[in-house]
Amino acid sequence: QVQLVESGGGLVQAGGSLRLSCAASGRTFSSSAMGWFRRAPGKEREFVATISRSGLTTAYADPVKGRFTISRDNAKNTVYLQMNSLKPEDTAVYYCASARGFMQTVDTHDYINWGQGTQVAVSS
Repeated sequence: QVQLVESGGGLVQAGGSLRLSCAASGRTFSSSAMGWFRRAPGKEREFVATISRSGLTTAYADPVKGRFTISRDNAKNTVYLQMNSLKPEDTAVYYCASARGFMQTVDTHDYINWGQGTQVAVSS
C-alpha cells in the first residue's frame, strides 16, 4: 500500500502561483499512475490532472489546461502540481492519489490510495 502526504498549499492572490507536492511511501510508487483531484466547498470532488508512471503522458481537466502542470520524480517518490495564474475558483482542498494501473486516468474509481489533502485558497 502507498501512503501519500500532500504539502505546499496556502493562501495566494489571484494570478499567483503555488506548487503542490505529494510524497509517497512504498515501493509501488514508480509503477503507478498518479493524479491530483480537488474538492471545492459545497462541491463534489473533481479530477484535476493525471500522469503516467513514466511521466511521459499527462492529462488535464479543461478548467486548468494551460495553467497547471503535473510532473513526477520517481527517484524521490514525489509527484508535483505546479499551479500558475490561479483564480478564486481554484480554491479547494487538493488531493493526490495513486492509481492501480500505470496509464494516466481521469476516472476516480481507478485510484486506490489517497492523501489527506492540502488546502489552497485564492483571494480576488
